[in-house]
Amino acid sequence: EVQVVESGGGLVQTGGSLTLSCVASGFNFDEDAIAWFRQAPGKEREGFSCISSIDGTTYYIDSVKGRFTISSDDAKNTIYNAKATIYLHMNNLKPEDTAVYYCATARGYYCSTSEPPSLWDMDYWGKGTPVTVSS
Repeated sequence: EVQVVESGGGLVQTGGSLTLSCVASGFNFDEDAIAWFRQAPGKEREGFSCISSIDGTTYYIDSVKGRFTISSDDAKNTIYNAKATIYLHMNNLKPEDTAVYYCATARGYYCSTSEPPSLWDMDYWGKGTPVTVSS
């Protein structure tokens, strides 16, 4: 069973930094990419970054490019018990970054370099971790 758990959210001032973590277990990071989404109050959930270990592909939407960095630390216990930790390092945070941040994946999901992750492609979601950026 695939499980996805996010952590690291909190309150930060404008211009500050925060690092979120996403632990995905029961999951083969060699085959399936992981994506980050966020949902601001009153807005739709948007995919803004993803990472694939197959070829090191990463993607960012323009509004976070240069400020956010996605990275991974994957370790295998057995071929049936794969686990990966995905980090989202967020710098120069802005009030418009305030949202609940979610990690998601799906069997066969690949991180595209030309378009943002789509929530319709995801099968497994975490419960989210809130980030509030005060002005």
